Amino acid sequence: MALINEQYLKLPESYLFSEIARKIDAYKASHPEADIIRMGIGDVTHPLSETVVEALIKASKEMGKAEAFRGYGPEQGYDFLIETIIEYDYLRRGIHIDTDEVFISDGAKSDTGNIGDILSRDNRVAITDPVYPVYVDTNVMSGRAGNLLPDGCWSGLTYLPCTAENGFIPALPESCPDVIYLCYPNNPTGTTLTKKQLSEWVDYAREHDALILFDAAYEAFITEPDVPHSIYEIEGAKQVAVEFRSFSKTAGFTGLRCGYTVIPKELKGYTHMRGEVSLNSLWRRRQSTKYNGTAYVIQRAAQATYTSKGRQAIEDTIRYYLGNTEILLRGLKEIGLEAYGGINAPYVWLKVPQGFTAWSFFDRLLSECQIVGTPGVGFGPSGEGYFRLTGFGTKENTIKAVERMKEWSI
Repeated sequence: MALINEQYLKLPESYLFSEIARKIDAYKASHPEADIIRMGIGDVTHPLSETVVEALIKASKEMGKAEAFRGYGPEQGYDFLIETIIEYDYLRRGIHIDTDEVFISDGAKSDTGNIGDILSRDNRVAITDPVYPVYVDTNVMSGRAGNLLPDGCWSGLTYLPCTAENGFIPALPESCPDVIYLCYPNNPTGTTLTKKQLSEWVDYAREHDALILFDAAYEAFITEPDVPHSIYEIEGAKQVAVEFRSFSKTAGFTGLRCGYTVIPKELKGYTHMRGEVSLNSLWRRRQSTKYNGTAYVIQRAAQATYTSKGRQAIEDTIRYYLGNTEILLRGLKEIGLEAYGGINAPYVWLKVPQGFTAWSFFDRLLSECQIVGTPGVGFGPSGEGYFRLTGFGTKENTIKAVERMKEWSI
């Protein structure tokens, strides 16, 4: 008899974005003529840059030649990409990272979920709320989350509310968690922490022997000077933080899949007997066993994003997406809605009108405006009353969406 991991039975019936897709399909079935504008899921619309495509073609041709063919690569990634990442993403910001501290993967989503493999299920976990659902769901799967309560919270997690009332800045937890998830620039709210505010978290983690899991997938969208691109800009962060990065939203790799995780060698975890263990070595062991490495051609494509043409293409794309969020912010405020984010991130977080829940606003927006967004409550209890729109669509559709909402009788 094959026994199952019963923690999976505690999960809600469907993943947030699967439920959104189900609702869209149902609406399209009854309204096949509808021109639906999708501003919900955080997928990109700009195609890969010419530089990336050329790198893919070149690497693919190499694989067709006996003298250049590559089979299994190193699980942690090829040196050519790791060294490029270190030079452009860290050394140019005055941060020293060793090559054996960078691990190439198929994306930040995978790594933020899989990192729990090397952490005890006894850890007390804190999350900002609202939060990217993967952080919560993977802790449910691992048995750290406890049980789902009537208010939408999990009994074993510590929630750190981020709402308009506290300026979307989470308070330092009083419960002294062992593991803390932070995502900045934030998904879903689009808000950020300044260097001073992030320093307070690093100091807290050092004082309480806590581990920070820092998701920096949207760092390339930062426009303001006092917002850190890496947690390692903060003194002492290497002793307490793992950092996750992604090529998905910056270089359009949502379909190619490539990201990386940095785990400093000085970062330690502990046994129940308080013995120190290198998290870097544990993650290396985990990856060597469970992961066969990101494809060579994909890593060559990722390397190409750091060339002068590659960087220019990324800058142009990010400018385009942030232009969309500017259109959204301006339009929503003209309508009279409260909206946040959109300055350092591709997400706009709006407060739904009085009398709506997040899901009822979703339903009305879809049925009456043919616009799809993401209900804030899908990101956690503190997301109730909020709604996420993305800047990842086309400029034309963004303008069209704003015009539809202006004509809408809410």
